[in-house]
Amino acid sequence: MERLVVHLKEPIEMSRNELENLRWQSVVTNDAAADGDFFYAVKTTGVYCRPSCRSRLPRRENVAFFDTGAQAEQAGFRPCKRCTPDRIPRAERDADRVAKVCRLIEASETALRLDELARHIGISTYHFHRLFKRSTGLTPHQYAIAHRDRKVRAQLGDGASVTEAIYDAGFNSSGHFYDTAEQTLGMPPMRYRNGGVDSVIRFAIGECALGSILVAGTERGICQISLGDEPDALARELQDRFSRAQLIGGDGTFERYVAQVIGFVESPSLGLDLPLDVRGTVFQQRVWQALREIPIGSTASYTEIAERIDAPKSVRAVAGACAANKLALAIPCHRVVRTDGSLSGYRWGVERKRQLLKNETHK
Repeated sequence: MERLVVHLKEPIEMSRNELENLRWQSVVTNDAAADGDFFYAVKTTGVYCRPSCRSRLPRRENVAFFDTGAQAEQAGFRPCKRCTPDRIPRAERDADRVAKVCRLIEASETALRLDELARHIGISTYHFHRLFKRSTGLTPHQYAIAHRDRKVRAQLGDGASVTEAIYDAGFNSSGHFYDTAEQTLGMPPMRYRNGGVDSVIRFAIGECALGSILVAGTERGICQISLGDEPDALARELQDRFSRAQLIGGDGTFERYVAQVIGFVESPSLGLDLPLDVRGTVFQQRVWQALREIPIGSTASYTEIAERIDAPKSVRAVAGACAANKLALAIPCHRVVRTDGSLSGYRWGVERKRQLLKNETHK
């Protein structure tokens, strides 16, 4: 047997006949995931295609396989006009176009109109708007807002004055910024700049079957639910996040919240209804809302969540939003699994994720 590499996670040993059988199955199913791994040519038409080509399925005996398009052309075949295998795949072209617009938005000091952005990559405004949202999960306007918010948080975190941060981030007026500051930062800008100074964060720590659990919140609601092995480590994490806030531990109200969370861990059917202080980008909040809509005892894949928020191309961004979640259980990112149903990473440990899902399935 000769060593051949196929479209799998790791190379394996197989005969050429076995490899071609796998490739033929990809052609039969129009498997777009195999595009770029190989090309197939039809001897009776003299044309070569991508595996995902939707042209009429040829007879197996009339098909030849090639590792590259260049090999197919050297053998005398011409590219299919339908799937254009000699060009960059459409998905790659679209991703490159969107990336160019994202860089333009991030580099611009002023907000750009939709038609200006569309013209930058040479397509219609309507097509551009759909393409951008499908790829990023956000409209161009929402993306610009999210980038501006990230920039102002970074500026304030680096010690810039509030005025400098406002205008360097691209806000046209301080009034507009202050109108949205509470939602963007979770607290007044000067307080955010000073590490949350003068903010009051109340918290309590308890023990449950999953280990130690910390619940913390502001006057707006619960802002953090963390799981861990050591209560001191959870308290230090909270202190690092709100380095200059006034932390008040052992508060009676938050002890009741901890009891609610522990009760949910032990008996998921009780549900968990808490007032939340949710802080995140527009996209993150859309993902987190979709997570909260997954019923107890059910799971969803990252791909399914991306589709639910009308952003089917944003699977990686969905995974990133799950990883950024700081509200364990209240925003149930533990209910998100891989497409094949296996468990992926979890901020508070995969074993805790496994136990949570087991509890929710059997109770």
